[in-house]
Amino acid sequence: MRFLRRFPSLGRRVTKLFATNNQPKAHLHTHLKPPKSNQTLKRYLQSSNTSKVLLFFRILLRKNPSSIDSFSLMFALKACTLKSSLVEGKQMHALVINFGFEPIIFLQTSLINMYSATGNVADAHNMFDEIPSKNLISWTSVISAYVDNQRPNKALQLFRQMQMDDVQPDIVTVTVALSACADLGALDMGEWIHAYIRHRGLDTDLCLNNSLINMYSKCGEIGTARRLFDGTQKKDVTTWTSMIVGHALHGQAEEALQLFTEMKETNKRARKNKRNGEHESSLVLPNDVTFMGVLMACSHAGLVEEGKQHFRSMKEDYSLRPRISHFGCMVDLLCRAGLLTEAYEFILKMPVRPNAVVWRTLLGACSLQGDSNGNGNSNIKICSEARRQLLELEPSHVGDNVIMSNLYAAKGMWDKKMLVRNQIKQRRDPGCSSIEVGIDIKEFVAADDQHPCMPQIYEILDHLTRTMRASDSALGTDTPME
Repeated sequence: MRFLRRFPSLGRRVTKLFATNNQPKAHLHTHLKPPKSNQTLKRYLQSSNTSKVLLFFRILLRKNPSSIDSFSLMFALKACTLKSSLVEGKQMHALVINFGFEPIIFLQTSLINMYSATGNVADAHNMFDEIPSKNLISWTSVISAYVDNQRPNKALQLFRQMQMDDVQPDIVTVTVALSACADLGALDMGEWIHAYIRHRGLDTDLCLNNSLINMYSKCGEIGTARRLFDGTQKKDVTTWTSMIVGHALHGQAEEALQLFTEMKETNKRARKNKRNGEHESSLVLPNDVTFMGVLMACSHAGLVEEGKQHFRSMKEDYSLRPRISHFGCMVDLLCRAGLLTEAYEFILKMPVRPNAVVWRTLLGACSLQGDSNGNGNSNIKICSEARRQLLELEPSHVGDNVIMSNLYAAKGMWDKKMLVRNQIKQRRDPGCSSIEVGIDIKEFVAADDQHPCMPQIYEILDHLTRTMRASDSALGTDTPME
């Protein structure tokens, strides 16, 4: 934990904060029966009462520091992780050093998880680098840290490095790696992992099968995903949801809704079997993510009334409270159907404050189509209100001004168009794309002049341009490529 030693004042502040100036170095506890204080910390943690965990830990530190062992710190660190509290997490890190518990692997892993949960993936990696004997759990923790912090490319690099260091992944590690493949669309790597799963005989694990279905769906191989789904004998809610969402994401609304109907029919049969005294069948009730897929499918298919029915069913039949994403799906459903006024009124009646995504969905729909009622003036008013709300939520988002500018231009309102265009004071974030080369993911950013392979990239582009121009000339194309 050398990187934390660079800040010695932090350790002193922690010591002063918890009044432990006369505290002796704690020794490693080897007894089998955990102290009552640890049982109390564990009980608070199991009930997700993180504030009580940390409060009780502080009391122990002030009044009975000799009762604190490595497990006490682990419980406190887990509370910081659940709470996503970086300040308290760093205080615990300093205490780990002060107590001399640095070499304990489960504390090192807990620190990786804590830094990951607070968004400090660099500190999580520093913690990982300082572990002299890295085991499977520490490798899995740092890979998960990158996946959880939206850096799947780095996660896959570490997954490959782990195997090069002769550490064999287990089911948890492979599941995390498949999640990274799904986020990246890294099909080749996902297929390699699938082959590894079959080779290790792990393909009977339901959790892994669910991850494979999700990976293939998000990588565009919806047919492979469906074959895996159909071949899974015992399906849980994640199995059904992954496939329903997969079909919905690929615009296969009919398949998604049919699958949801089959899921409900399966539950009816399970209820009937239970009434007949059979205990093998179990109910698989849809969750909030399942309904996300169902609403997306209705949106893609333009099934407004069916979407409304499913939205009501979510609350009335399954007692699921809609989240902001479900309200967003309903707004998208209405907007795609051209019901902009109804979408606007739906937003105003939402029990939660609409976020930028909801308002931007409405704004984008206004720019693409008029209200189905044919009221152009109403369309402009709705757009203006959506933009006003977005200025409060995300004032620096340039794309919103561009949409309003184009809308005013389409209506011939040139003065307002120029006024909005003059408000654009910054460039949009450059576009980014990625390609999969073997098992590596290469990322490219628009107008990037710092890429290490820039000369080779432009050489190939120049060759492609000349080839296409020659092809245009040979075909006698009237509008050769510029």
